[in-house]
Amino acid sequence: MKSILVIDDNPDIRENTAEILELAGYKTLTAENGKKGVELAQKEKPDVIVCDIMMPELDGYGVLHLLRKNPDTEQIPFLFLTAKTERSDFRKGMEMGADDYITKPFEDIELLNAIETRLRKAAIMDNKYAASHHGINQFIKDVKNSGLMSQLADQYDVEVYTKKQTLYQEGKRPRFLYYLVKGKVKGFKTHEDGKEYITDLFSDGDFIGYPALIEDKNYDDSAVILEDAEIMQIPREDFLQMIYGNIDIAAKFIRIITQNVKEKEDRLLNLAYSSLRKRVAKALVDIHGKFNAENPNKPLEISREDFAHYVGTATESLIRTLSDFKSEKLIEIKDGKISIINLDKLKNLLF
Repeated sequence: MKSILVIDDNPDIRENTAEILELAGYKTLTAENGKKGVELAQKEKPDVIVCDIMMPELDGYGVLHLLRKNPDTEQIPFLFLTAKTERSDFRKGMEMGADDYITKPFEDIELLNAIETRLRKAAIMDNKYAASHHGINQFIKDVKNSGLMSQLADQYDVEVYTKKQTLYQEGKRPRFLYYLVKGKVKGFKTHEDGKEYITDLFSDGDFIGYPALIEDKNYDDSAVILEDAEIMQIPREDFLQMIYGNIDIAAKFIRIITQNVKEKEDRLLNLAYSSLRKRVAKALVDIHGKFNAENPNKPLEISREDFAHYVGTATESLIRTLSDFKSEKLIEIKDGKISIINLDKLKNLLF
């Protein structure tokens, strides 16, 4: 049973509010002033707090300030219940971190709807959604059902793309956030001299194309299918609504879709400062982890040209380095396909 703490110095309003909540099936706690309300909140950790503003000893703003400073209570949804309707009062409360306002007098259903919305939002924030198309669809469905963003689509379709098909092109305006359900995709940039540099390799479970959406600019790279793929497309409008519609929902959504950012930053640093041997070794480890996580004994399925573009070197230089690794028994090359023999040594190559 969810618990609601009601803080109000007016006994009639406090008892009436508690009665409404109890009839709706909530466990209700009450406090007659702000000081006792803070003490009760810290002790009981209610699921939602409904608090008046004008109270003796400690007003509602003071209650909110103290609870938001405490790690044990900072995430509890907080609703102001007040007769004050001036715009400055609303702004002050929301800037301090209040989740909603209910003005007196209020209808029973208005209070219950506000509490239910906050509870649904809290459930979304607590839930650990998988970074998968099922997880994303469930996240978006929950957000929509919570009433926070009702205009989102109910479900996003998964499209089939074939090998060498272009997903998007450099300079074009983004229309979708792409989620790679199955397959392999490369992201790359083309230099003025026509040479290609691979910026990313994507495999099952990766999100593609979100930087251009977040920064509201044209793509600065292109994406092409390396292996027949199944891709979920989230329309740009829905993505932006998720990002800008609610700051908490946005933070949750961004955490789901940006799980590979640190990996990308580390690879760029490796390209900038490491020797060719270390760069090739790191690329072997990266590609093995990206494409062969479920089948570590499977040969790497990537062309020498794409491999060189990923490392940022000439194909001839890559081939010479791979030959050295083969003689050192770090890898095996059979029928042109690379298999890793000593993954640990590649990971810890000193030079």
